[in-house]
Amino acid sequence: MVVPPTLQPPFLLPPTARLRHDPGGMIPAKADLRRALRGRRRDFAALLDREGRLREAADALAAQALPHIRDARVIAGYWPIGSEADPRPLLHALHDRGRAVALPRVTTPESPMTFHRWRPGDTLVAGGHGLLQPADGAPALLPDLIVTPLVGFDRRLMRMGQGAGYYDRLFARFPDIRRIGLAWSAQEVEEVPADPWDMPLHAIATEREWIEPETA
Repeated sequence: MVVPPTLQPPFLLPPTARLRHDPGGMIPAKADLRRALRGRRRDFAALLDREGRLREAADALAAQALPHIRDARVIAGYWPIGSEADPRPLLHALHDRGRAVALPRVTTPESPMTFHRWRPGDTLVAGGHGLLQPADGAPALLPDLIVTPLVGFDRRLMRMGQGAGYYDRLFARFPDIRRIGLAWSAQEVEEVPADPWDMPLHAIATEREWIEPETA
């Protein structure tokens, strides 16, 4: 699978690409940046949809990520909500290659997010925060690779999430599990505001490229 040349790039990033976090308040705070990035992500997905390229972009995401799954046997993914980068072609490809795929379950705001086995065709049920998640009784799995959605990212591999903190707490509990973010290229910013407890991802896949830490 080759990244379609028509996706390189689909459009120029708006000026918010240059936003930086400013504790003094001169530049939008974290919540404002999150809101702006949600809008940018929504507009980007809508553009792809209008041009009939949304599935093509999701396939390109899978093509970027698949060669880097390595020897992971249990991969935690997610079911996309709204304009989130669509991991479904990647999840199907992993299943076809004999990997175990799990999706998150959220029960209460206080409970940790857990992962449960998913196979193509399984029924998903409504969960918290708009999630579609495995039904009660789906086997719980501990992944050795986590594929995570995000609202925004930067070249340091810092991730801005939805703000509920589920993935932050998960990463803190399992710091040695590989963390790969999936995003549309339009979600990149110059610098994501990071708190002391925030952990960078190990890599990020977009429809255009695979991003890893820079080495000297």
